[in-house]
Amino acid sequence: MQINIKTSEENQKVITDLTRKLPGDTKENVIARIALGYSLSNGKRFKREEFDTYDSQGKEYKDHILFDAEYKDFYIALVCQAYQIKSNDEDLVKLIKLHIDHGLQMISRYFEEHEDCTFFELLMNGLDKGVNALEDIDVPFDPAVNSNQHISKAYFSEPINIKIGYNPETKSEVYFCFNNTKIYNNPHIAVAGKSGSGKTQFAQEFMSQLHDVTKNKTNFLFLDFKGIKDEDRKKMQGFFDSTETSFVNAPDVPFPLNPLTFIDNLNQKNKLIGINKFVDIIASYSNIGKKQQQTLKDAVVEAFGAKIDNKYPSLKEVNEILLDRYGEKRDILTEIMGRLSEYELFESNVEDPSYFLNHNYYLSLSGDLDKTVRFTSVFLIINYIFNVFSNMGNADVVNGHQSMRYVLMIDEAHDLFREKKSLEILEVILRKMRSYGVSVFLLSQGISEYNQGTFDFSQECETSFLLPINDLGNTKAINKFLGLNDKESTRAMRNIEKLDNGFAISNVKEYPKTDVFEVVQYWKEH
Repeated sequence: MQINIKTSEENQKVITDLTRKLPGDTKENVIARIALGYSLSNGKRFKREEFDTYDSQGKEYKDHILFDAEYKDFYIALVCQAYQIKSNDEDLVKLIKLHIDHGLQMISRYFEEHEDCTFFELLMNGLDKGVNALEDIDVPFDPAVNSNQHISKAYFSEPINIKIGYNPETKSEVYFCFNNTKIYNNPHIAVAGKSGSGKTQFAQEFMSQLHDVTKNKTNFLFLDFKGIKDEDRKKMQGFFDSTETSFVNAPDVPFPLNPLTFIDNLNQKNKLIGINKFVDIIASYSNIGKKQQQTLKDAVVEAFGAKIDNKYPSLKEVNEILLDRYGEKRDILTEIMGRLSEYELFESNVEDPSYFLNHNYYLSLSGDLDKTVRFTSVFLIINYIFNVFSNMGNADVVNGHQSMRYVLMIDEAHDLFREKKSLEILEVILRKMRSYGVSVFLLSQGISEYNQGTFDFSQECETSFLLPINDLGNTKAINKFLGLNDKESTRAMRNIEKLDNGFAISNVKEYPKTDVFEVVQYWKEH
């Protein structure tokens, strides 16, 4: 589309006067570009009845002079974004002309009212306004762009066949290939089973086989909300050793990542958005007010500014800045940041940012930890994983099999489902992580916890495993969880009522949907 315009007759002289305020031999097309941006940034949006506001008897700008081929698409995009129109819209040229005229009038009026102001000061005021708008933006839980991320992650592109159990009659083995894109739309898994049903032992065996089949290229994080006692940890030592899994008992041992390192520390816009996401997580679980959020944001910005050579600040350094700002005063913000720092839940200095995601971890969160600290720390970790893999981009599908990078396993997931803010985060993760080679594996004690009214987590998990549960009477929920039709439901319910611990019904494609099978248990297999 050719963009040839003429400004209003009145603005022809304005262009000459304003161009003189610019340095050196600046050409007159520069002030037209500035005027366009200035008008758009001040929120003016022309309605069709205003299209005749300015005449076309003034300065003429030909297409190749007005924007240059190099920058033309950028200026067109600004107008299209402002009006939510396409680049071939019939009103585009008219809107560009209107905003140039409008911007010229606004800038001319500004200098009339601020005689001592320079053009440089005008532009700096505009930049400050844009930066402040970025800082105040309400950021949704989408991945923060990090163009400075230098993390390499191994992956496995072959079929991942996991033995999930045995046919109780024939004793034949039942296998499940969750990265087979020909039969599964996503690699997410939901498991429901009451305490003692065998779901945790099933999950451990699943991870054990994942380690062996993928040669430890598809790594995992096992999040345990209830924490485990020392005697239970000793019983699991065989699992930790065989899967090369590091056991982290919070807060006794710091988790090997700095949760601030998902933030882009080079690009200013990306950095501010990332900082906002960090502040939003802290605010979500501590209920701090807007003023406290701004204080935390300022402290994080200052902490980043104090680092050199692209280094990252630690939570402890952010907390020290907060304490300096607060002086002797204390409130909920200093309390939560103080606990996150005092407990040393996270490493302050991580030499290799790739190390964490290329190894297996079992994170046990002690029940003695304050609830706010537990949830905040967990979602700082989940947020880190989500952002890092999002910035890696899609994982290839090779011969019909999704390349798998990671499995995020969440035990006692119903604890997260009870938190309103958790729902939003988990919902986005389940919907967006499937193409990044990341599987989310959820374990819960019942089915009803998966359905949170506006969102049913089990419906975002392609595969479901139902072990014995307490709410057997909720036929509708069971049918939805397993994806059963009426005919299948009648047969399935007869089998479900007779389920013993260690047995399950599943919707895996490799086994009849309504038939019972004995699930693998780590303690039995090793």
